[in-house]
Amino acid sequence: MFPALRRLVLLTAALLVSSCQTTDPRTRQLIEYRRLEIAAETPGNYFIGRRFHIPNTHFWGYVRRPREPWAASRLVMVNERFMRQPDRLPEIPSGDGMAYGSDHNREYRLWGYFTGRRVYDPNSNMALPEFMLQRYEVKSYSPGWLFQPKERFNGSQLLRAEPGSTP
Repeated sequence: MFPALRRLVLLTAALLVSSCQTTDPRTRQLIEYRRLEIAAETPGNYFIGRRFHIPNTHFWGYVRRPREPWAASRLVMVNERFMRQPDRLPEIPSGDGMAYGSDHNREYRLWGYFTGRRVYDPNSNMALPEFMLQRYEVKSYSPGWLFQPKERFNGSQLLRAEPGSTP
């Protein structure tokens, strides 16, 4: 690469990295609090799952190991061979009843394992890792933000691009 072009690429990369860092003290405080909260999780043979529902899709949500940041989580499809997923409800509610996806943003402790398979969800056009669910319990009904404190869920798209998710 030419020296001038190389300098331009490096300068652009440095600007992008520095623009990603927040200068807002409240935001930094929230991120640090979340980091400490995750670091204090009890290690064990379980996962932490965050339900993430977008209507007409069938992926379940994000799953990570205890003490790992949400940035390391994976969007998954849940296999219900041993246990039905937490909100196995009708997709169209009858009357005033709850419907599939009503537990959006709820956090769970999950017991199970990744099968190594990828499962295709035609509605989202993504092939995602399969998680074999064996047991779950609610960890939090309202855990707050997932990846960044100022994120806003609009009900129709993911909060980040999922690596390796295209078929």
